[in-house]
Amino acid sequence: MLILVLLAVGMAIGWAAQLILGASRATVDWTLALVAGVLGSFVGGMIGSLLSGDGLDVRPSGIIGSLVGAIIVVLVWQRVIAPRRARR
Repeated sequence: MLILVLLAVGMAIGWAAQLILGASRATVDWTLALVAGVLGSFVGGMIGSLLSGDGLDVRPSGIIGSLVGAIIVVLVWQRVIAPRRARR
């Protein structure tokens, strides 16, 4: 059950990252939202929590770090991977 909650929260964070970067609700890529949310949560959330001294507990600093990490993953996807796929 915990894994499903983590995946749902990760997808919500990835969705928010796409909306912040200018995607409309109709153009949200849900696969990218899941990947960006999970990777962003892992990297950004962990680094944010550790730098703020919160440890690995769920805190606002970890959530903000997760969102920042997801934004970075979405930016890399949009700038590097998506153009390569369009050329094929």
